[in-house]
Order: sequence, then structure tokens, then C-alpha cells
Amino acid sequence: MPKHSIHARHHQAIPPEDRLSIPLIKRCVSVSLLLEAADMPCEVNILITDDDAIRDINNRYRNIDEPTDVISFPMHEFETPGWEGLDVYEADPETGYVHLGDVIVSAHRVAAQAIEYEHSRDHETAYLIAHSILHLLGYDHTDEAEQKKQMRDREKTIMKALGFDENYV
Repeated sequence: MPKHSIHARHHQAIPPEDRLSIPLIKRCVSVSLLLEAADMPCEVNILITDDDAIRDINNRYRNIDEPTDVISFPMHEFETPGWEGLDVYEADPETGYVHLGDVIVSAHRVAAQAIEYEHSRDHETAYLIAHSILHLLGYDHTDEAEQKKQMRDREKTIMKALGFDENYV
């Protein structure tokens, strides 16, 4: 199993009581990549921020002036979703890592959605991170019913492997 470079940090605006579990986030990324058969070392950057910051980012990059739970910025385009769709020559020649992209998650949305869906913050964190890693790997859920089903099935598999109730997604 390749060793991945997973950088996760809290924005300074996030008070200690609102912080998400960095070890859980790293485990979610690792399990997601393992289940997607990523056979090369990957790099992923994750920033945990608040609703105000993610609203600004959402407005700037997606022209949606409201907060959201998570935004993924993939570095690659995939012919088909999943690791098999990535050209293995995309690895950085200096580091050997395939930079998959960046993820920004709102700690405020995690807390609110955990209450709304009646599960733990860890469960919501795991789901959003798995969801965003699948986006970095070319999965989508906006265009076709079949794509949405494929992504949901992958999310369920990842959540089950992480020990969470996969029926949530």
C-alpha cells in the first residue's frame, strides 16, 4: 500500500471546541484511496474552515453566495471516475506523489448537519471527506442518475469500511 501525503489543518478562525478530528480525516482519505485502488502515493490538502470563509470561496469559484459543507478542487480530469481513469504519468517527478487536489470543509456545516441527520460529528466528517475524495477522483453526482448511483455506492462502501452506518448516504 503506498504511503500518501495527507495535509489537513484547521484555519485559525476555528476555536478548539469546533475542530474536527485530523486523525479521522487522514484515515478517511487513506481508506478512500485504498478502496479506489490508488496504487501510487497521492497528495491531498484539506483545510477546515468556517461558514464565512467557505461562503467566500463558494462565491468566488462557483458563483454561489452561500456557505456549503465541502468544496473539492480536483487537479486532474478523468475519462472515467476512479483511479483507473488517471494517467499514472501525472506524478510529480520531484516528489513521486500524484497531487489529487484540495478540499475545503466547513466545521460549522459538519456540526449543523450532524444534528440535522442525527448522527455524530465524526460520522458527518467521514462522509464529507469520503465524498470529496471521490470528487477528486472524478466521480460526480450532478449530471446523470447512473453517475449519482455509482458515487453513492462508493460512499457506502467507504463508510462501511470506516465503521460507520453506510445507510446514511
